[in-house]
Amino acid sequence: MSMIDLHCHVLPGIDDGPRAIEDSLLLARAAASAGIRTIVATPHVSREYPNDADTIARLVDDVSARLAAEGLPLELRGGAEIAMTMVDRIAPEELPRLTLGGGPWLLIECPFTSLATGFDVLLEKLQSQDHRIVIAHPERSPFFHRDPQLLGSLARSGILTSITAGSLIGRFGGRVQRFTRELVQDELVHNVASDAHSRTGRPPSIQVELEQSGLSPLADWLTQAVPAAILAGDQIPSRPPVTISLQKTRRGWSRKKNRG
Repeated sequence: MSMIDLHCHVLPGIDDGPRAIEDSLLLARAAASAGIRTIVATPHVSREYPNDADTIARLVDDVSARLAAEGLPLELRGGAEIAMTMVDRIAPEELPRLTLGGGPWLLIECPFTSLATGFDVLLEKLQSQDHRIVIAHPERSPFFHRDPQLLGSLARSGILTSITAGSLIGRFGGRVQRFTRELVQDELVHNVASDAHSRTGRPPSIQVELEQSGLSPLADWLTQAVPAAILAGDQIPSRPPVTISLQKTRRGWSRKKNRG
């Protein structure tokens, strides 16, 4: 299976991902071995890591040149994971340069607190400015654990969600795993990405987690059809009517739903 990894920290020395370009190449090799053919580099744009579009573009070019020189069958595209606290600090002309792969979609990081006053208002403001929004790893956000109905409301407004593959099999704890699977059942998951930070500690793995969790029937939609549409700015394809059997894992549980 050929996959697009829509959320990956692969650029060197720019955030909490690889420190040097050699580490970026190790991550890229692991991604290629795992069946990933396109990586969208999404470094943090936050108060801690106040990155800008020029720096990201330069590093994408540098890493891409090394990938080509080493014959790695991997396309690298630019992007960013933008913290909500930074959105109003970024110049209006800069935001379009931080989109996923140069398309119309911004990747906005979920708050990691249970209270995040104004997050939904911020997203609505971005939408009113003709930005399309993908929310990064909402399953790991205490904010949405506290108010899961809000995520459904945001999805109905056209906002998409991208979850981390490891969440499906308990890598972020049982509560996150249970919530992730509830989102799958409620059809509130549109993409699964690696959110990789290194070759080993947070590896670029997606397919294994989909198989272990029972989501293989949705794999093409989650890792190819939807992210390809996001990058191209095309209409997001509907979720296919397949049978989903969420498998038991060491930490998890099983639920089944048949879509006819």
